[in-house]
Amino acid sequence: QQAVAGEVTFPQGYYATWSGQFENMERAKEKMKVVVPVTLALIFVLLYLNFRRLTETLIVMLSVPFALVGGVWLMWWLDYQMSVAVAVGFIALAGVAAETGVIMLIYLDHAWKAVCARRQAEGREAGVAELYEAIMEGAVERVRPKMMTVVAIMAGLLPIMWGTGTGSEVMSRIAAPMVGGMVSSTVLTLAVIPALYALVKQWALRRSAQSFSNERWRGEAT
Repeated sequence: QQAVAGEVTFPQGYYATWSGQFENMERAKEKMKVVVPVTLALIFVLLYLNFRRLTETLIVMLSVPFALVGGVWLMWWLDYQMSVAVAVGFIALAGVAAETGVIMLIYLDHAWKAVCARRQAEGREAGVAELYEAIMEGAVERVRPKMMTVVAIMAGLLPIMWGTGTGSEVMSRIAAPMVGGMVSSTVLTLAVIPALYALVKQWALRRSAQSFSNERWRGEAT
């Protein structure tokens, strides 16, 4: 449309009208401009209601773009153009990535609380070393469930992506972003989220230690 508008000059009284599939695509794009932000907002609200903390919610929300990298790469490799079907696939991928991220954070939180409880029973405070121990324990426990999830989703999506027949062009473009995204989502869940969790908890530990030292100094001063 832009090329025609810039290069083609119509005589007076003549004009071009765009209709058919192009018109439907334009209407769908306008709707997607509303659907995508609303979907992300709903994911954010549900995550916050689950964790009741902003830090964990932001960890999942900020890590979701890493999951989309695999979908973008596979779209480029298959030479698929952006369309409504592709957008639907990316929305579904964002939901799956957020769900697996939530489960990983739950595993990490449970492992960290268990380590803290053991250290408190021993009369000691948990530190950075214990934090790394908890992260390794929680992440390792999540490897098998994550791989089972990836294999199950791949087994269901690959026949759709490579299938032929009526509607296969649309279905393949919905499945392709999810197939590529599941690869990067695996790396996201097993590496990126534990790393972000470690950074946040280290910051919290340093802040807690600094606050404790300040209170102790004030007590000695008085």
